[in-house]
Amino acid sequence: MRRCHVASSRHSITTRVNGAERTVEVDARELLTDVLRHRLALTGTHVGCEHGACGACTVVLDGKLVRACLIFAVQADGADIVTIEAFGSSASNLHPVQAAFWEKHGLQCGFCTPGMVLTAMKLLEESPTPTEEEIRAALSGNICRCTGYVFIVEAVKAAAERMVSEGTTP
Repeated sequence: MRRCHVASSRHSITTRVNGAERTVEVDARELLTDVLRHRLALTGTHVGCEHGACGACTVVLDGKLVRACLIFAVQADGADIVTIEAFGSSASNLHPVQAAFWEKHGLQCGFCTPGMVLTAMKLLEESPTPTEEEIRAALSGNICRCTGYVFIVEAVKAAAERMVSEGTTP
């Protein structure tokens, strides 16, 4: 019997994750989702479809929304990564988008929520007063099987209004 052997190739990568420099040894074929979740214990980056279609693994990489399940960790060497853990984790320090999701019931099981929230934050950064059509288009790459999107869209609208009135838009 002939065996195929693929040698494991290890690489040391250094990234800035949520503002902190992190260095980790990774396999050449290791996905960014696995490094974030299993090596750095950032479990807010969820693994759903593993094909980039559901949006559960959405993170911000060098200022752009990306699907972490489609990126090898070695590709993130030197990058700046932002995950949901960079934002509020208690009722007293929530980002306005997180607060709006809570207040408008834009979450149910919570599996899609980190990707939805990061997507909404990026939308509001780029377009502080989006139309409902723009909100729906921005969120179209994130699948939610619980809410039907109505409350999620309402949450993004409310967050936009709050951020504009408080002057917290970038």
